[in-house]
Amino acid sequence: MYCALSSLGLEGIDSYPVTVEVNFSRGMPHFDVVGLPDAAVRESKDRVRAALANLGFSLPDARIVVNLAPADTKKTGSLYDLPILLGILSASGRCTLPLEGSAFVGELSLDGQLRPVNGVLSMVLEARRQGLQRIFIPYQNAAEGSAVPDFPVYPVQRVEEIIAFLQGKSPLEKASEMTFTAPAQPPMPDLADVRGQENAKRALEVAAAGGHNLLLIGPPGTGKSMLAKRLPSILPPLSFEEAVESTRVHSIAGALPQGLPLLTVRPFRAPHHSISSAGLVGGGAPPRPGEISLAHNGVLFLDELPEFPKAAMESLRQPLEDGTVTISRAAARVRYPSSFMLVAAMNPCPCGYFGHPTRPCRCSPTKVAMYLGRISGPLLDRLDIHVEVPPVDYDALSSAAPGESSAQVRSRVIKARQLQQQRYKDAGIPCNARLTPALLRRFCSLTDDAAALLRAAYDKMGLSGRSYDRLLKVSRTIADLEGSETINSDHIAEAIQFRNLDRKYWQPDVSEM
Repeated sequence: MYCALSSLGLEGIDSYPVTVEVNFSRGMPHFDVVGLPDAAVRESKDRVRAALANLGFSLPDARIVVNLAPADTKKTGSLYDLPILLGILSASGRCTLPLEGSAFVGELSLDGQLRPVNGVLSMVLEARRQGLQRIFIPYQNAAEGSAVPDFPVYPVQRVEEIIAFLQGKSPLEKASEMTFTAPAQPPMPDLADVRGQENAKRALEVAAAGGHNLLLIGPPGTGKSMLAKRLPSILPPLSFEEAVESTRVHSIAGALPQGLPLLTVRPFRAPHHSISSAGLVGGGAPPRPGEISLAHNGVLFLDELPEFPKAAMESLRQPLEDGTVTISRAAARVRYPSSFMLVAAMNPCPCGYFGHPTRPCRCSPTKVAMYLGRISGPLLDRLDIHVEVPPVDYDALSSAAPGESSAQVRSRVIKARQLQQQRYKDAGIPCNARLTPALLRRFCSLTDDAAALLRAAYDKMGLSGRSYDRLLKVSRTIADLEGSETINSDHIAEAIQFRNLDRKYWQPDVSEM
């Protein structure tokens, strides 16, 4: 007696088809699961056994083998409970169930209820791609499953509902298909709350308009964290494709709020500086997305950057360049998207007052150099914009005049992003920060004055090739904010201003500053 039915597995944020095969044969009663199952999959036989008993069925006295194909791919999680139970009922002859053309995923409780599983959005997308007719998922995953258009998704609370539906005894409601519309901006901290710091606000606007990485450096209490936490309020809304991709990552990680079909705002992740490299980049057994992937299409904010472990900081270098991270382990190799804006904030020295206009610094030159030296040159090179956040004077702090609101800045950012989307619609990139060297030559047209200024800056500042590219990208964004297709000398000059702090603080001999 044999039965085969369709399910799905997860590898990274992608799903792949899994065939659940159930075979009954004569021999000593035994129940075995094969096909490289992990501990959670192996334990499914006990959950299935108990659920069958509580549903009024009993396992036949036979040798039962469940194979999860392809057998050479590691199977993880509890999502195979439901297909295993239905396969046993069908193969044993206890129920006649038309299983062909359907996919089944779900964890079982001991009384036959279905519990939610991670990664449902990716699995529904894969089921549609495989040409299956429908998929059955746990009821609590209904909102997530409804995000996939033009595909029947059946959310189920108990196993008896599926059995009755497949036998034609009772109907089962499909999940209502969600219609995606760009959501209204939810309440967020407003940029108007920040007094003074006009240069830093401008840098925030440029970073948001082009998707650039940003470093804020200054004494304690000057508003670095306050500025960073207001960055999401000026970012453009998520597109449908971005929302789906970000939701898939959060679903795999088990971080998607229940009842939410898709993420509606760009992620903002702010991990503590005690985080490990695995927590930041991803890892574990089985591998799970880290903070950089959870920040995909959003913002990763690292406050007190020099306090992060060296290995964690250096692990950011490759994802910042490629927009993806690959986690390789002996048993698995997975790839997660990690296209995010990095916003880092730091003090200029351990006491925080190096370079302060009124408060003396208590740190020796050696301590200052060691503190700043925790940020490596290659990582600093990948931060497009460097901004000093000085102390705010009393007049600016006490002024009753309203500052520019996030809504006003956001409108300019959205216009700049729309220009970029139109310009790069055939290039496959979303914003200026993702320009490749070939695309830089194609889309960054300089006036003669701008080219001369850029050459002078390159020679005088000793820029690397990467710094040169990033200077051009920021200049392109500044030009877009003005609606100019040509980059002129003013655009280059402002971009240079946003790249000179590494020359002020990161010098060979700090005592000379």
